[in-house]
Amino acid sequence: MKKILLALLVAASTLLAVSQFESSQTCKVCHPVIYDEHYSSAHRKSSIYTDPVHKAMWDKHPLNKQEKYKCAKCHTPNDKNIMDALSAGKPASPQQNKAQTEEGVSCVSCHNITDVIKHSKTNKNVITNDKKKLYSARVGEKGNKNKTHEIKSSWFGMVTERSGSPFHDIDFSNENYYDGGVCIGCHSHKQNSHKFAVCDMELDKAQNTEKENCITCHMPEVQGSFSTNAKDSKSHKYHGFAGAMHKPSMLAKYATFEIVQASGGFDIIITNKANHDLLLHPLREGELRVVIAREKKDIILPVVKFSRVIGKDGKRSLPFVANNVVRDDQIKAHESRKIHFDTALQTGDAVDVRLGHYIVNAESAKMLGLEGNKELTKFTLFKQKNIHIK
Repeated sequence: MKKILLALLVAASTLLAVSQFESSQTCKVCHPVIYDEHYSSAHRKSSIYTDPVHKAMWDKHPLNKQEKYKCAKCHTPNDKNIMDALSAGKPASPQQNKAQTEEGVSCVSCHNITDVIKHSKTNKNVITNDKKKLYSARVGEKGNKNKTHEIKSSWFGMVTERSGSPFHDIDFSNENYYDGGVCIGCHSHKQNSHKFAVCDMELDKAQNTEKENCITCHMPEVQGSFSTNAKDSKSHKYHGFAGAMHKPSMLAKYATFEIVQASGGFDIIITNKANHDLLLHPLREGELRVVIAREKKDIILPVVKFSRVIGKDGKRSLPFVANNVVRDDQIKAHESRKIHFDTALQTGDAVDVRLGHYIVNAESAKMLGLEGNKELTKFTLFKQKNIHIK
């Protein structure tokens, strides 16, 4: 244990000069499974050095030349140099350091949020001044404001039980960690300099409950203890943060397909069970693909796309330029969208229905110089269903 702590101290010292919060590497000692999930997530890979889309956007952003990296509030809150410079009104541009490449949105930068202040342009996270205390949620602990590290011995010291953390105290009483309120500091809405909403989840407190919220959807319960100290725990909240860029299959249950025979053809009804649009980011584009297998032949039907196109003067533009919605046919929250196909179905047909998306649509990829990035511009499957016609 002493060797582990010494190694962590050495690692932490290299981050001390550039990190506002404790390194996520420290968290790894007690939360190895969660650490591995977080390390592969879009949260960890949120800086211009780990997210090619964010880099491409920042390279073209007008604030780049002014050295005002205001994106840091949500993309790299762990970078002390950037955050201090912004607070002092000094030039602030991302520099390649470990806070940028390894931390991004770190473990502690989320678990240090005490509250969220709502603004029309974008919300603001309120960070605790108590560096020893973290906020979290756990069933059966909600009333506990100060969970400390405890070691209990029984059977004359032969059996030892640990609870709490040796590194920090835990406040389990913060409602924001139960109803998803902790997420809306960065994931609620964003206006650009034209006071135009680039994206807006259109969520209010009434829609987020303890049973259904950002956390229950994007951090579903998965197998494995959340801590090496918590022997009684068999599961934990997934910290890879399922979304369009990572593990979209985890969210597939929030979209359903239904085929209805219609005159001269058939309808596919897609129901979006989420509390927000099926895809929120203005660069995303959804796509429905339908193929009918009939007598050893495939009938490929026209693809149907879903997107919210923002732009200027009636044309698509990058988000920081946009001042209006050019087109919006995105599938809305709790909407059942009926899509008609003129091909009549026959007994014995196998209808393959695939719903997927592009992380960056083709037009935006060209604007950002990302058209050659296959990972960002490929069709990513979200949900698939094969329906046999009897």
